[in-house]
Amino acid sequence: MSQPAYDPDNVFAKILRGDLPCHKVYEDDHNLAFMDIMPRCDGHCLVIPKTPARNILDVDDATLSRLAVAVARVARATRRAFAADGLTVQQFNEQAGGQIVFHLHFHVLPRFEGVALRPHTGEMEKPEVLATNAEKIRRALAGA
Repeated sequence: MSQPAYDPDNVFAKILRGDLPCHKVYEDDHNLAFMDIMPRCDGHCLVIPKTPARNILDVDDATLSRLAVAVARVARATRRAFAADGLTVQQFNEQAGGQIVFHLHFHVLPRFEGVALRPHTGEMEKPEVLATNAEKIRRALAGA
């Protein structure tokens, strides 16, 4: 089965190019983490590679390895930042697998006992809330 081509005009590619803004949480030479603008919980962020990859089905091993390290780093900081009981890390592949944006990405969601995720309504969070949550995670990454 052939893999569809990577679309360089997807929303995450636009964020990487600086064509669209984001509330940045973490960045290194290979990866970027930022707040999900339609979060399912406070602290919901995304971690993406800077390398064009549609999803886990077409990413090269080196990119995926570096991305996994970044996901773990952001996940640990997010849990500390929100004093969460646990975490959900999600990654979807192709439309049938639930993927909506066709640039490889991992969702990092801090979780609390007995608290369900909010439904995905398509409603955007207020920018000031995203900025505050991003700052909490950046502080946790810095060890503050």
